[in-house]
Amino acid sequence: MNFFGYKNGELYCEDVKVRTILEKVGSPVYIYSARTLKRHYNVFKNAFVRTKPLICFSVKANSNMAVIALFSSMGAGADIVSGGELFRAVGAGINRKKIVYSGVGKTPEEIVYALAEDILMFNVESIEELEAVDEAAALMGVKAPVSIRVNPDINPHTHPYISTGMKKNKFGIDIRYAQEAYALAKSKHHIQVIGIDMHIGSQLTEVSPIVDALKRVQGLIKDIRKNGIDIQYMDIGGGLGITYKDEKAASPDKYAGAIERALKDFRGRLILEPGRVLVGNAGILAAKVLYRKQNGMKKFMIVDAGMNDLIRPSFYDAYHEILPVEKTQSRLFKQDVVGPICESGDFFAHDRSLPLLERGQAIALMSVGAYGFSMSSNYNSRKRVAEVLVNDKEYYVVRKRETNNDLIKGEGIPSFIKIRSKHV
Repeated sequence: MNFFGYKNGELYCEDVKVRTILEKVGSPVYIYSARTLKRHYNVFKNAFVRTKPLICFSVKANSNMAVIALFSSMGAGADIVSGGELFRAVGAGINRKKIVYSGVGKTPEEIVYALAEDILMFNVESIEELEAVDEAAALMGVKAPVSIRVNPDINPHTHPYISTGMKKNKFGIDIRYAQEAYALAKSKHHIQVIGIDMHIGSQLTEVSPIVDALKRVQGLIKDIRKNGIDIQYMDIGGGLGITYKDEKAASPDKYAGAIERALKDFRGRLILEPGRVLVGNAGILAAKVLYRKQNGMKKFMIVDAGMNDLIRPSFYDAYHEILPVEKTQSRLFKQDVVGPICESGDFFAHDRSLPLLERGQAIALMSVGAYGFSMSSNYNSRKRVAEVLVNDKEYYVVRKRETNNDLIKGEGIPSFIKIRSKHV
């Protein structure tokens, strides 16, 4: 459930008209519902009635400081994959002892930064990374808390670009060699092994792959403990999917029930890293119609948002529902919804049945709260858009729209290049 809907023919976010935000803040604009974010977090948390896990919001899904801070205020931790995300999480009030650091390519500088911040643990993804963490901890005179990310070689039945738990993926250490990795970690003087980690993919709609992975990993835990290594934490990642169109995503209750049954004999603290399931349906991208055109039999709706603002349709061929911000009695026609970017891949929908909207009217791309703004860019030197958080009858600009000066921040022209006069 989300808090976007029509009232008297106008699309609202909670108790605020989307049209009002467009008029005051400009277009395009990302709009998030605080009520939806809070509801999704509580539903997810309350589904795990027995295990009471540590819930670490996956910051990569939506890295806006206000969104992170809202989850922090509800007791969440953070799953991060970069030093920048660590900076955001700490700045938004996340307890450092609720931060887990994932990712295959942590730099030496990022490792030192995370050690200095005294985070809960590193999810180590390779032997050479383990060596790098040990070296950094030795230089600082501390012990680095680590878990090892194990790749259980389970097919998650999701898009291949967001599958992470198979042998052909770059993530984690092959489960066949995990015991040796743990033995090596135990031998390091500046490593403290405290957990085990796995994550098989994103936008998972079935529970069975997760259960299969848990069975494989629990067998490994027994063997590891026999070798005198205490596994205090079991991080099973995130990945629970949402409904974009026809997907029948497992409910948090079904997901939690299957996991708790599978882990009934596990002794330790469970860590979860939800992202999309918390924020996906909590956000929209509102955009205005620039032009309509027709090439032969093909109709196009050209809007002022582009693939730089929302890349999921271009990148994953992802579906997002498109709604008019103001309902209209116009007939529906099949048309492509496209943006202004100079790429044929700049589209939001192909042959979608939509009303023929006039110039200046607006649409809302639904379910873009996850991997929307966080994957946006300045391609074509387009300014990244504003982000707005709605709470009941009020709205707050939680990220200002970029300016032309923001586009060139940090750039410089060397002295050997002579700039021609601006006046010809």
